[in-house]
Amino acid sequence: MTAPAQSPIGVLFVCLGNICRSPLAKWIFTDLAVRRGVRDRFLIDSCGTGAWHVGKGADPRSTAVALSRGIQVDHTARRLAPPSDFTRFDYLLAMDTDNRENLLHAGAPAERVFLMRSFDPALRDEPDHRLIVPDPYYGGPDGFDHVYNMLESACAGFLETALRTSR
Repeated sequence: MTAPAQSPIGVLFVCLGNICRSPLAKWIFTDLAVRRGVRDRFLIDSCGTGAWHVGKGADPRSTAVALSRGIQVDHTARRLAPPSDFTRFDYLLAMDTDNRENLLHAGAPAERVFLMRSFDPALRDEPDHRLIVPDPYYGGPDGFDHVYNMLESACAGFLETALRTSR
């Protein structure tokens, strides 16, 4: 007899406009899950708390930094959709404290809302102000490289946490 299939773990990466940080986190996390052979265990998406870029692609600088590291990219920006996003996703991973507050204000269950970098093992027990993924939108390409490195560490730590706690 075959054991029943587990429901996928829902992971929603959240930033402001859904064109820089959250799509990059989605791509990095998806790549890590594929390489680990566990992609089928996750429902992965991203969104923004604002509607400025809905229907558009990711910022070309986010796309470039992902492609330069061999990561597949595909993205259409969307806005947070409460309450359905709050039932579909087990983890709501905010890039900064403003996005976290926007999620909570929209009715997200507090126990599902986390700052993305809180999963970076090097930042364990750091205060919230040290767990911010800065928005690179108004800067140059170096900012996107910096954000990529932050997200790579946080996504790796989150993958370990999600796999450990879902058993």
